[in-house]
Amino acid sequence: MAALPRLVCASSVVLLVSAGFCSAVCVEVPSETEAVQGKDMKLLCISCMKREEVTASTEVEWFYRPEGGKDEPIYKHDKTNHEVPSRFSGRLQWNGSKDMQDVSITVLNVTLNDSGVYTCNITREFEFEIHRPLFTSSRSIHLTVVEEAGEDFTSVISEIMMYILLVFLTLWLLIEMVYCYRKVSKAEEAAQENATDYLAIPSENKENCAVPVEE
Repeated sequence: MAALPRLVCASSVVLLVSAGFCSAVCVEVPSETEAVQGKDMKLLCISCMKREEVTASTEVEWFYRPEGGKDEPIYKHDKTNHEVPSRFSGRLQWNGSKDMQDVSITVLNVTLNDSGVYTCNITREFEFEIHRPLFTSSRSIHLTVVEEAGEDFTSVISEIMMYILLVFLTLWLLIEMVYCYRKVSKAEEAAQENATDYLAIPSENKENCAVPVEE
């Protein structure tokens, strides 16, 4: 499975400003929805801050709901990380950013029983002098766990195109080599014929071939 982009410079999430410095431009990229049994799976949850939210404190809660079940708290982040006792105990890892725009977690050693709906709830409390309003948002991820990774159609097409390009370049190189070889051979034959013709000229005629020098 391809890794998803994070909040880094010169990527789809952070753009490089022409002035010569990195300016964070947050993009709320959706999470992958398919995991492979036995692998680690990052549950991507990005909640971009507005300018007025920069001075807000952020609290994050993660929930899991199995098929036909109810939401169960599994993780909480409030300045520190708190793994709630659950079926995921010991298998959850905080994977968010320092600015709390990326509040993702990673499920380690995914099992088939981990399929279900994962929800991250973000609460930001503004730190204004007069009042402290709250801003809340939520992201849901419908995760499906499979035994083996399926073949990505895009990667298959890319691989086929790569082989076609290699074959084309190989044929083009062979054609160029043959063309250059024939060109060099013809040049050598012409030079040899000129040398033979020159040797066949009588000596008295060779002297006449010299260009007269005007005094």
